[in-house]
Amino acid sequence: MVALRALDRRLLRQARATRSYLGLSVGIGVLGAGLVIGQAALLSSVIARAFVGGEPLVGLFLPLALLALVVGTRACLAWAGEMAAHHTSAAVKSELRRRMLHHVAELGPRWLAEHRSGELATLATRGIDALDAYYARYLPQLVLAVAVPFAVAVTLFATDWRSAVVLVVTLPLIPLFTVLVGTATKRRVDRQWNTLQALAHHFLDVLSGLGTLKAFGRSQAQVAVIRRLADQQRRASQSTMRAAFLSSLVLELLAMLSIAVVAVGIGFRVLEGRLDLSTALMILILAPEAYWPLRQAAALYHASVEGLGAAARVFDVLEQRAGARARTPTDATDATAPATSTASTALPGSAHDAARATDPHGLRIRLDEVTVRHPDRAAAILDRLSLEFSPGQVTGLVAPSGMGKSTVLALLLGFVAPDEGRVLVGGVDLATLDLDAWRSRVGWLPQDPVLFAGTVGDNIALRRPHASDAALERAARAAAVDVPLDRELGERGYGLSAGQRRRVALARALVGETPLLLLDEPTEGVDAVTEAALVEALPAVLSDRTVVLVTHRPGLLRLCDHVIRLDHASVTA
Repeated sequence: MVALRALDRRLLRQARATRSYLGLSVGIGVLGAGLVIGQAALLSSVIARAFVGGEPLVGLFLPLALLALVVGTRACLAWAGEMAAHHTSAAVKSELRRRMLHHVAELGPRWLAEHRSGELATLATRGIDALDAYYARYLPQLVLAVAVPFAVAVTLFATDWRSAVVLVVTLPLIPLFTVLVGTATKRRVDRQWNTLQALAHHFLDVLSGLGTLKAFGRSQAQVAVIRRLADQQRRASQSTMRAAFLSSLVLELLAMLSIAVVAVGIGFRVLEGRLDLSTALMILILAPEAYWPLRQAAALYHASVEGLGAAARVFDVLEQRAGARARTPTDATDATAPATSTASTALPGSAHDAARATDPHGLRIRLDEVTVRHPDRAAAILDRLSLEFSPGQVTGLVAPSGMGKSTVLALLLGFVAPDEGRVLVGGVDLATLDLDAWRSRVGWLPQDPVLFAGTVGDNIALRRPHASDAALERAARAAAVDVPLDRELGERGYGLSAGQRRRVALARALVGETPLLLLDEPTEGVDAVTEAALVEALPAVLSDRTVVLVTHRPGLLRLCDHVIRLDHASVTA
């Protein structure tokens, strides 16, 4: 269950980049508290002088002008505070969204495959947008909720200590009730957010598999499922709003009773002649002003709990371990040392070697006693596996399904960090390298390649956006791409067959002549004629590159300088 706090330190740290705007909000709150006192004093003085003293309107011109100035200044301050708060909110949301997307990219496709993409999309959009209520409304109101009651209490102690005592005793009850109601609201917010994420994820799944559902006559059945999930989300939202409305009713009732106690007390003292009318009016005007910011802060807190819940989940994502970056440079000498911080880009001993290792050309790549475990599997995916990939050679990797072939490629890309052991590039631990620089020198064909809406050429040039047309044509010919480069594709390569999509993805891996190629089943889904064409064309583009080729096809295995067979994490060369 997500723990919600009225002041989340992680969210406040996010606002450090905009601390000038937060400082402006605090200054506006303090100045506004002083103006509240001045407005009450002027208004009570004008009323007493006009209705009790019988002073003509001309004599009241100066206090009325000052009163108008105070009211206008308060309005201007409120506008300035609103602008500052919205600027802070926009800046923090943009930074938080950028950090989340960058971190998800660092976590890699393996982590992303284990989490619901629909939920992450909802979190990055609707979830972070819900922080508007927290930054633009709640935090500025929290400043007023501290400054105004304090200023009013000090003023009342100086004018009528009895009323001040009532105020000091009853004011803490409002935040107390807010906390009590907030505890119950937290459970409702969790339920609301979970149902929203479930709805978003299921809707995305239905859209992705709509063709399959239509083919099997199950598309209409999903309408009922989506309707049921939408109804659950509606009920969860109504439950949260019901709790917020009830809490507002309780706080309004508490404030009203407290103000009534103050009013009755000063009424008796005015009748007894122990309090003049001007002072009594000022107390009556100030008492509601003391409770109003607290009531508003409580109401705005309930309005911001959705954003707080989403932010807590965003921070959960940000705290996830990011692949090979979880290892420190000192791990290079102790492969079993626990990860403690993000890695730097240098290995103790030779910064030059570490910088050179980001270019795999001519470097020996070695898996040294590597163990990789999965939380959902009792047995390790790879258990103390040692492999070596010689520079400039094509190494075939053969294994039954589920034996860790794709995991080996993920290790070489830094998407997965070994639980034990090391991945060495020219003797340098991959965990200590700049992974962005490393991946820019690696061509990769994944097991399930993704194509994006756009032209075939755009998809081939994805990793090399400035590649020349001639380079794209060469890569397309080498991958036996049989469609024009200017052909428009839909989402996920819609308009191409499975084999054509794979060949476009292969061309994407080949473009740019990267010194290291990781190819996962490049001929899967292609016919025999196309496979023969690929086998004939590939040697020309694989020469002088270090290639790891995952395949079961005899034709491709004949291209390999040597073949490694994995069987239950044992190795046969």
